[in-house]
Parts: sequence; structure tokens; C-alpha cells
Amino acid sequence: MSRRLPLITLLLFLPLWLAASYGVRYVLMEDAQWVGVCAEQAQVWQCQARSVMGLMIHFRVIAWTALGLALLAQLLPARAGWRLAVLALVFAIPALVLYSASIAVFAVVLAGLRLVRRSS
Repeated sequence: MSRRLPLITLLLFLPLWLAASYGVRYVLMEDAQWVGVCAEQAQVWQCQARSVMGLMIHFRVIAWTALGLALLAQLLPARAGWRLAVLALVFAIPALVLYSASIAVFAVVLAGLRLVRRSS
């Protein structure tokens, strides 16, 4: 296995994850049809997901999780820190897209710095 394969995989995965995050934002969270459907039938699973996502956005759960993981990734050595930085990016990208950019931007920067740091 090539040493660059994890990096190449990450670079292919992150744009897809970004597109999926925008899909959730514009199709589930901001689409006007869901406002009407969820007002009438709150028990539909999409409405439940929308409600939980709204609470997670309001309390900035995704952004704080991303920031915590990125800070922890700075402390862990070698592969464990790199993997935790990837996980921080997985949380930070949706946090950026879903209205928590003020906190998530720090998580993205910290995770990115950890990903490019040379391990000794």
C-alpha cells in the first residue's frame, strides 16, 4: 500500500462530504416543503431528523465536537493524532455548512495543521 493512499482517499472524500453537507442544508433544513410537512406530520422520520439537526445546530454540538477532536488530535502522536484530525474534519465540515462557522473554522484550521504536521 502506498504511503500517499490515505491522503488521496481523504482528498477524494472531503469534497463529497462537503457536497453531502450542502445537500442536507438545502434539501432538508432550508427547503420550504419540509416546513409544511413537519407542521402537519411531525412524526415523519425526516421531520424527526430535521428537529434533531436543528437542536444540534442551535447548541453547536457538531462544532464543539469538531473543535474538541481537533484539539485532542494536536496532543496525540503519530497515526492516532492524524486519524483524530480526520475525524475532526468529518465533524467540522458539516458544522461550517450548518450555521456554526465561527467555531468550526478553528476546528478546520487545527485539524488541517495536524494533518500536515510531520511526525517525528
